[in-house]
Amino acid sequence: MEVCSDRGVLVLGGPTASGKTDLAIGLAQRYGAEIVSADSRQIYRDMPVGTAAPTADQLTRARHHLVGFLDPYERYSAARFTLDALAAITDIHGRGKRAIVVGGTGFYLRALCGDVGLAAEPDPALRARVLRELRTHPSQTLHQWLTARNGRRAAGISPHDPYRIARALEIVLAAAVPADATSAVPPLATLRSAQIPYVKAVLQCGLPQLAVRIAHRTDAMLADGLLDEAERIGDRAVAADAVGYREALAFNRGWLTREELRTNLARATRRYAKRQLTWFRAEPDVTWIDGDPAVALDAIVAGLGWR
Repeated sequence: MEVCSDRGVLVLGGPTASGKTDLAIGLAQRYGAEIVSADSRQIYRDMPVGTAAPTADQLTRARHHLVGFLDPYERYSAARFTLDALAAITDIHGRGKRAIVVGGTGFYLRALCGDVGLAAEPDPALRARVLRELRTHPSQTLHQWLTARNGRRAAGISPHDPYRIARALEIVLAAAVPADATSAVPPLATLRSAQIPYVKAVLQCGLPQLAVRIAHRTDAMLADGLLDEAERIGDRAVAADAVGYREALAFNRGWLTREELRTNLARATRRYAKRQLTWFRAEPDVTWIDGDPAVALDAIVAGLGWR
């Protein structure tokens, strides 16, 4: 895809702890860009530790959008993200800046680029049906249903993640509605439909290296107050299903030892990273970035066409 240097958008994905944030900030500082986060948990405020949100220092080094703006009890969707991200990109371009979209939520990136069709508003009847099934059956049963309808999408979602399973089922079932149905809703605008050029890149990181980085992040999160943060957020918040909060609350309730907490948290994060990699390997039109971040940065910029 040919990219216009003044309006082109870099879409940068990758698994958790792969170094996306630092790489994006380096690009932003070098090329006068602003960052639009595509992380389904960093959108929530008051959860910086468990979501590995950009630090205060990182936020001063590059302007970020869609970070820490939503109440932890409020639901969000890929459709709403697409609307919000396009609004942010339009604002950034309107001020003569470049835009970098960065995050590990692969479905958000796919929706924004236009590689999946989303309705602007959910069908209330369909949503009620899915939520009714979720109340009746365990999330694993709904995950099997999702697998039968769309195995590739199911592969990127944990069977123990009821919110994402419900949202994915809603989207998959909505796609089966005839295009001429009276309840059909026009699809959302995307980067592609808005004719905003973009390059989509994924930061590759070997599993052994990723495991080391995750271990360091686990220790840092525990040292930075994950346990207190999880207790403050509680288990009823929408955002409490993010990796780490379940383990932290289990420790706070006396169900885990400190060593078990650390082991379980690191293992859950590794499994999440593997699911992200599985998703990104199925992503269309991706440039994989390997090796040293400095070299990777140059490779991304060369593909984007920024000067």
